[in-house]
Amino acid sequence: MSLIPATILTGFLGSGKTTLLKRILGEAHGQKIAVIENEFGEENIDADILVTESKEQIIQMSNGCICCTIREDLRETLQLLAAKKRKGLLDFDRVVIETTGLADPGPVAQTFFMDDEIAESYLLDSILTLVDAKHAAQQLNDRQEARRQVGFADQIFISKTDLVPLPETDALMHRLKHMNPRAPQKAVHFGEVSLAEVFDLRGFNLNAKLDIDPDFLKEDDHGHEHHDHGHEHEHGDEHGASCDHPSHAHEGHGHHHHHDDDVKSFVFKSDKAFDAARLEDFLGAIVNIYGPRMLRYKGVLSMKGTDRKVIFQGVHQLMGSDLGPPWAEGEKRNSKMVFIGIDLPRDIFLQGLEQCLV
Repeated sequence: MSLIPATILTGFLGSGKTTLLKRILGEAHGQKIAVIENEFGEENIDADILVTESKEQIIQMSNGCICCTIREDLRETLQLLAAKKRKGLLDFDRVVIETTGLADPGPVAQTFFMDDEIAESYLLDSILTLVDAKHAAQQLNDRQEARRQVGFADQIFISKTDLVPLPETDALMHRLKHMNPRAPQKAVHFGEVSLAEVFDLRGFNLNAKLDIDPDFLKEDDHGHEHHDHGHEHEHGDEHGASCDHPSHAHEGHGHHHHHDDDVKSFVFKSDKAFDAARLEDFLGAIVNIYGPRMLRYKGVLSMKGTDRKVIFQGVHQLMGSDLGPPWAEGEKRNSKMVFIGIDLPRDIFLQGLEQCLV
């Protein structure tokens, strides 16, 4: 049996997860989707409606939250689904896990890597995060769960943009990009997205290419020479205007990077090759210390002693690496890594990685 792709759908209360899910289930895509959803969502989907509308198999969790403390429950549910599929009792092509609005997607994602039985049946495809444009600024300011959900995302959908002025949406997108530069962002209207933007994103595939917005890298270079902590505040926006000018900061929008979110990202780049043993020791040490605060990290590396790219990625304390394709003839060998986490000591990471170079 080939691996069953799984998608984690997360987002703060009222961000439109249920709307998106209903839309996916209702679309004529010929795929059978098993949904695992929490019982006490703010707008609990009526299981009867879902089943009759779309003939999907819904597994409701009797004890609520499928994250954090009741991880066992998710495991058992996934195992049960896979077993029923193997026996031909259930027919489905993929699984969508809808987490509660307050969930940290980290433990849910880790379930797919820590449990051998789950890993033998499922392939974690991606984490999708919905962000409500109308309430996001407040939620991101007040709730770390909301910031974590952004940090974990492989794809960000922004709902309710029709309810806020354009500059406010722009400011939100700018802020989200600083928190997570590797997740593409898209404004969605009532959950209307094409399935190609929802499924088979291969966010956890080691060989998927490392996409980081090129403008973000430019901004990052700017701070790399100076190593000054405040550099995020000094950039102009795309039009060259300074974003921290007081006139941009009125009415709570516009002041792009004024709020210093604890979920941040930074990029390490070098044209030198890494020494494998030194890098392994260093990464092992930082994951030991900062693992719980490291949400997602990923890199394509040039390693001494191999003609192939080395690809690595991690979620919290779980880290994996793999040999990727060979460096093409004439291709410039370099290393690029992105780290997304909560109050990570950027300087310690960057200096430590620097010392692992050959």
